[in-house]
Amino acid sequence: MMMTNSQALLAARYGSHSNLPEQLIHNSVVDQMLAHRSVRAFVDTPLPTGTLETLVAAAQSAATSSNLQSWSVVAIEDSQRRARISEWANGQQHIRVAPLFLAWIADLSRIDRIALDLEKPSEANRYLEMFLVASIDAALAAQNATLAAESLGLGTVYIGALRNHPAKVSAELKLPARAFALFGLCVGYPDPARPTSVKPRLGQRTIVHHEQYSTNHETQEIAHYNKVMNEFQAAQGLPAIAWTQQAGQRVAGIESLSGRQVLRAEIYRQGFEIE
Repeated sequence: MMMTNSQALLAARYGSHSNLPEQLIHNSVVDQMLAHRSVRAFVDTPLPTGTLETLVAAAQSAATSSNLQSWSVVAIEDSQRRARISEWANGQQHIRVAPLFLAWIADLSRIDRIALDLEKPSEANRYLEMFLVASIDAALAAQNATLAAESLGLGTVYIGALRNHPAKVSAELKLPARAFALFGLCVGYPDPARPTSVKPRLGQRTIVHHEQYSTNHETQEIAHYNKVMNEFQAAQGLPAIAWTQQAGQRVAGIESLSGRQVLRAEIYRQGFEIE
């Protein structure tokens, strides 16, 4: 029996041999989300006029704590600037190639300026809670923009390595105090000669906890996911490595942080006291 497109998307998201959710409600938005994949190969086709404005409108439609809208985005199209950012981000070539790079900013500086104009203090902005608020706001906005981009036939990939050299990035983008570049997003048309596939995720029984946190199924489910990922790696011509081994290596030592172990100091230097 042939699978429907929705069934195929679900199978790709969890691996064809996993225990797939049986009661998923499908529509075009859900299917678009299930089809998400990171794109690291772009063609040099310019983006249509209005693309940036559309992505920002979608981003601004995300939830925001207390309607503070404590994020900003720096749109970078200049090829030389993208090349510098690429160099600081471990030389990721797709930053150079994608026609649009978005730097997502946790931005409390705007509220600082508003308070100053009102001749009021902005003491709360010194505290960790407000940095978290700004970071969460930015992440929610970026994900809305990503979904909008994919609905337009564009590809995207997040760039956490924007945090590798935060001082250089802050200077390059001329960020004021209490504005910090959290991550980047490449946007462009995917290169059809280098297609990407949906990467399977952990089964829902690993992620979803009903009423209280429980690890009852964790060992079995993660062992199964190791097999799913090995099948995916084989299909992609990638070297086989268990997900558990990969995850363990990623957190084993500070060398895997690519210099980001100094982030607390850099965030403080950028004006966030984080009390």
